[in-house]
Amino acid sequence: MSLQGKVVITCAVTGAIHTPSMSPHLPVLAAEITEAAIGAAEAGAAVIHLHARSEIDGRPDQSVEAFRPILGVIKQATDAVLNITTGGAPTMSIAERIQPAQHYRPELASLNMGTMNFGLFPMLARYDSALRHQWERDYLGNKDIIFRNTFGDVEHVMRTLGEGGTRFEFECYDTSHLYNLKHFFDRGLVKGPLFIQTVFGLMGGIGAHPDDVLHMKRTADRLFGDSYRWSVLGAGRNQLAIAAMSAAMGGHVRVGLEDNLWAGKGRLAESNAQQVRAARQIIEGLGLEVATPGEAREMLALKGGDQVNF
Repeated sequence: MSLQGKVVITCAVTGAIHTPSMSPHLPVLAAEITEAAIGAAEAGAAVIHLHARSEIDGRPDQSVEAFRPILGVIKQATDAVLNITTGGAPTMSIAERIQPAQHYRPELASLNMGTMNFGLFPMLARYDSALRHQWERDYLGNKDIIFRNTFGDVEHVMRTLGEGGTRFEFECYDTSHLYNLKHFFDRGLVKGPLFIQTVFGLMGGIGAHPDDVLHMKRTADRLFGDSYRWSVLGAGRNQLAIAAMSAAMGGHVRVGLEDNLWAGKGRLAESNAQQVRAARQIIEGLGLEVATPGEAREMLALKGGDQVNF
């Protein structure tokens, strides 16, 4: 089977950056997250990137129990690759963040590749009057968040999850993160094909200018050659412009309400599936094809959906 011209769409359906008061369409309850994930898969997403949230107030929840009502339902309804976050929220410890992936042993888990400042506070002024929960105000207004991903933390995740055959979506927010990954690749802690998700436009990481995208791609090419698969995540209004760049350059794309709440200027996205369809339109408009979950598994050398613990 030729995989030339096949583009993997990842959909990140809820995340830990946006808070419930920002959009009525952001999935919060487990039933909403599962519905969003299934809709995204039906629209063409081969990979679903998953976070869980509190059923009470919508704050990020990395407990094993919070993921239980989500994973099984999505797996029964779709063939999509389910990718469990180890990022959780930037305010959580690595021990807390790794719990669900360690327990459920997914095919794919995200892994952030470096410690960084994490600035959500510019959003506070925009949404302050609409925030329903005090935790949202405290979280968004925090100017002292350090998203900890030390070399020790990263190695712990690689060794712990690697034992169960889980592979990684390596989230690289800056050039140094690519070099950090090269360190572990050279040591043999991870093997190709590496699935590298370059992240653009989040405060504390690299910007979202086309030159930034090209710089990250050139650096990854030089460091990893043919041993990686490239995907992009553009935050906010940068989402589809950067997705189009990646697809045109032979890469893959990530969309979803975790990364962007909008469907255009002044228009909230009504669903994750809506964003997947917009990405699909770009991909197919370029004469390319959207990869199926089976094709994504082959490209990323995943163990298969029958090898997980859910």
